[in-house]
Amino acid sequence: MGFRSPLGRALGLGSARSGFAHWWGQRLSAAALVPLGLWFMVSVMGLPSTDYWAVSAWAGSPLHAVLLVLLLASLLYHSNLGLRVVIEDYVHGATKVVTLVLVQFLHMLLAVAGVYAIVALSAGGQ
Repeated sequence: MGFRSPLGRALGLGSARSGFAHWWGQRLSAAALVPLGLWFMVSVMGLPSTDYWAVSAWAGSPLHAVLLVLLLASLLYHSNLGLRVVIEDYVHGATKVVTLVLVQFLHMLLAVAGVYAIVALSAGGQ
């Protein structure tokens, strides 16, 4: 005798087995944000000035450009996972699906725009 309801046994419903991957993704992205965030704060505070040319020269370094892309990717991934949980828990009906799609689209748009900006800065473009 199992602990599943009769409907669950009949329809084969149960765990979708996707919760662990989501939880693990949040933990890994949070762990990645700690050193990347500290690197970003220390690097920006160490800049001689914060005008466009100083920041552009700083981001022009290949190491800084790669770390900026990693920071952006980790931040947006972590944000997307967190917002999905909030929307899935507190938004209901058709609004839920529309909101989930909109949040996913906005995160993708921010990722593309951010990577483009970092590449443009590191290539010396304006």
